[in-house]
Amino acid sequence: MQLFYNPDITESTTQFSFPKEESKHIVKVLRKNIGNTLYITNGLGWLFTAEITIPNINKCMATVVSKSLQPKKDYHLHLAVAPTKMNDRYEWFLEKATEIGIDSITPIICDHSERKIIKPERFERILQSAMKQSLNCYLPKLNNAVSFKDFIKQDFNGDLFIAHCEETDRTSLKEVLKAKQDMTILIGPEGDFSVKEIEQALQNNFTPVTLGATRLRTETAAIVACHSVAFINEL
Repeated sequence: MQLFYNPDITESTTQFSFPKEESKHIVKVLRKNIGNTLYITNGLGWLFTAEITIPNINKCMATVVSKSLQPKKDYHLHLAVAPTKMNDRYEWFLEKATEIGIDSITPIICDHSERKIIKPERFERILQSAMKQSLNCYLPKLNNAVSFKDFIKQDFNGDLFIAHCEETDRTSLKEVLKAKQDMTILIGPEGDFSVKEIEQALQNNFTPVTLGATRLRTETAAIVACHSVAFINEL
C-alpha cells in the first residue's frame, strides 16, 4: 500500500485530481492505469480509496469509491524541542517522531540555542513524507517557532515535563509516565536549558525528568521521550 497526501480532499469529495508531480509519479513511475486503486489521506484521519479514471501524466483523475475515518490515539503528545545547530538532525527527529507517533511539535528558542531560525516549509514536507511512509492518516501539527519565555506562559493540558541535565532533583521519565494521558515534554538545545529557564518551567508546574544515565543529543532525547510515551501506551 502506498499512501498519498492532499489536504484539499474532504469526506464530501467524489472526484479528485492529482497535481502534476504526483500525476507523473503515479503514471510513469508506478505505472498505474484506469481502474487501479490509490489510497489518499488529508492528514486529518481520513483514508480515501480511489480508482483512476484518467491516467494523465499532467493531471491524473480518480473517483473516490470508499472512505473511512481512522481511530485517533487516546492520548496527545506535544514535544517542544529546541532547534539543533545542524538542521538535518532536527529533520531526522521530525521524521522518526512522526513514524513513532507524535501529535504536535513546537520549536522553542532557548537561552543556549545556537539556531534561532527554522524553515517551516521544509519541516512540513518532512512530516508529510514520514506520515505517508508510516501509513499514518494523521499529520502532526507543526507550530510556529517561539521563544521559551513566551512558550512557558501558555495554557497546557495534561502532564507537563522538562528534561534537563542539571544535577538537581529529577525523576526518571519512565517512572512518571501514565498511559492514555495528554502531555507536553520540553527538550532543550545542545547547551541544555539555562538555570533560569528550568526555574521558570518549575514555577509553571513542569516536572523535571531525566531520560537516562547518559547525556543525549537534543534529537536523541526527543526520540527517547517520544518512544517512551508510545511504549507506555502500548502496554
